[in-house]
Amino acid sequence: MAMASVLQQIMIPVYQPHFGGREKEYVNQCLDSTWISSKGEFIRRFESGFAEYIGAEHVTTACNGTAAIHLALLAIGVGPGDEVIVPTLTYIASVNTIMQTGAEPVFVDSLKSSWQTDPEDIKRKITAKTKAIMAVHLYGLPCDMDAITAIAKEHGLFLIEDCAEAFGSRYKGQHVGTFGDVAAFSFFGNKTITTGEGGMVVAKNQHIIGNAYHLKTQGVSPTREYWHDVVAYNYRMTNLCAAIGLAQLEQADEILGKKRRIAEWYQQGLAGLPLQTHEELPDTVHAFWMCSVAVDDAKSRQPLRKHLKQAGIETRPFFYPAHSLPHCGNAQSFPVAESLSARGINLPSYPGLDRQDVALIIDTIHGFFESAST
Repeated sequence: MAMASVLQQIMIPVYQPHFGGREKEYVNQCLDSTWISSKGEFIRRFESGFAEYIGAEHVTTACNGTAAIHLALLAIGVGPGDEVIVPTLTYIASVNTIMQTGAEPVFVDSLKSSWQTDPEDIKRKITAKTKAIMAVHLYGLPCDMDAITAIAKEHGLFLIEDCAEAFGSRYKGQHVGTFGDVAAFSFFGNKTITTGEGGMVVAKNQHIIGNAYHLKTQGVSPTREYWHDVVAYNYRMTNLCAAIGLAQLEQADEILGKKRRIAEWYQQGLAGLPLQTHEELPDTVHAFWMCSVAVDDAKSRQPLRKHLKQAGIETRPFFYPAHSLPHCGNAQSFPVAESLSARGINLPSYPGLDRQDVALIIDTIHGFFESAST
């Protein structure tokens, strides 16, 4: 009863998917054809459409975004004895998948200006064991890809892009996920386009995408039935999920446009308050997967979230820095990431929000700060 009561109080969730296209039609086509598992025309169509949309050379679907990151790491040969540089301010999947390969995550701090990976800290963390750099485009704003690609090239390192939150994000006109050797996208239910559960591996090199495909299909031989030559995984997307993804992809520009408009409403309405919005930077296109703010005073973060919750508005905090989590066991200090984590809030960000919804959220935030100042 208590949980039901809490759910009933939420009038504006932090996210919900937007189904305004041919999702039902395509899913019903799958059902009619009986191709509902990991084979069928929608997998091919979704992969082809996605590759064209972001300008990728090679792609293959996966069952979720975490599996896509794991495949990306394995496809370039990351394993025991290797180090992979990764921002500490990221969702834990970026880190867990590194550890699952047997490699060691080496954490770097964030930039105050963008909240993204600090290239100078990457330089400081490179050792003889470094195999790859993982750039994470947090909340939909691209990292400084000129700086990070230059570092990777100078040191002969693989570059992985975690684009789980960055569908629609561009750096100097180029879609994220097409800079590195390999990249991973997520289509979880709260992502900009969704398949329910799903992911995509992207690569420049046919050999790398071939490795990812081989590993996601239980390592089965392409020429010999039921012959498996490597320890591998069942990381395949279903045709049903791909059908939803294709319908979502057809609406991508519309969805991204709505999210951009919502972000602009927040930025205009929250100006002048003791908080920082996540701004688009020159030469970037921010996809605004999450419309995020960082309050000036960390002590006000939880009271503000409570105030919003009491008004029926759901929020979520920023991720804990991965280095602070028990299984990562890293005692180093990452002051920018730690500060952002303590001050950050993700506001409702789904494309179905209208001006009135956002105005209510903005007014509620203003009300909190006005009452706090009296």
